[in-house]
Amino acid sequence: MTTYDLTTFGEAQIRLTVHKGERLATATELRMTPAGSEANVAGLLAQLRRRTAFATVMPTGDLAQRFLNEYRGVGVDLSHVVQKPGGRMALYFMEPGDPPLPARVTYDREWTPFRAITPEAFDWDALLDTEVLFLTGITAALTQETARTVTFAAEEAVRRGVRVALDVNYRSLLWTAERARSVLEPLLKSTSILFCSRLDGIKVFGAVGDGPAINRWLRDTYELDHVVSTDSTAGVYYAGREGEGRYDVDAIGVTDRPGAGDSFVGGTLHGYLDGDVREGITYGLRTSKLALTHYGDLTHLSPSELESLTTSDIVR
Repeated sequence: MTTYDLTTFGEAQIRLTVHKGERLATATELRMTPAGSEANVAGLLAQLRRRTAFATVMPTGDLAQRFLNEYRGVGVDLSHVVQKPGGRMALYFMEPGDPPLPARVTYDREWTPFRAITPEAFDWDALLDTEVLFLTGITAALTQETARTVTFAAEEAVRRGVRVALDVNYRSLLWTAERARSVLEPLLKSTSILFCSRLDGIKVFGAVGDGPAINRWLRDTYELDHVVSTDSTAGVYYAGREGEGRYDVDAIGVTDRPGAGDSFVGGTLHGYLDGDVREGITYGLRTSKLALTHYGDLTHLSPSELESLTTSDIVR
């Protein structure tokens, strides 16, 4: 038996959010919440009683402690986090937006300790004592060093018989589509389950067609076991060893949007770890709904709430 169900690594961040109806340039107050795509996935799965670990390189100090408290508090093993004196935490600022204005993100994450990581930063014997290694395009996008570390991790995982889950999660503010493809496409030979939205399939990999066609193209072109594609409220698509499927997405009110995609990935991986990706997608659709109802990048839930989300009645 492995030590973990899922391990991952990425940059620890703090999100500073402008209150609704205000702009960053004129705001006098900001809401502070810990953030990090990989940590969010590990945190959701930990709440579903999965054994998860998150690794990073980060400074010491109060902001770092706020991050550690958030994810340790839900059960993520943070024993592989490397802290160094000095340096700074990665930040990002968000204006939630209101139609016709879209939400807007401003990154402030240059010169953080994590951006200079190398594969030697982590204990891979420990981190790869796992069923699944989860990687994202966000971490690969930061620097040539982080991209090299993501590539090393994927190849080392395969060498050790560990399955790799990859979320493309393309961020145009971090790198170009051409650079993303050059780094991520070689990783697909090591990937067991790929998360790639319809738009990311078009922008990064040059796919053509509607959601189901792009989902199927990714699976066939790269010979992947499982491909899960989101398409905003138009639907979620699956192609892989379990056949093909389309899933409806319900439009609901939004309290806070960041983290909903990570919540969907985490819910889907919950099913994947049980050998049923398609059931996992139904979990992911429920957890991503819940993510939209409260503030913070990390979705807070319990296993019983995962089941109760099938009803809108009062839980008595």
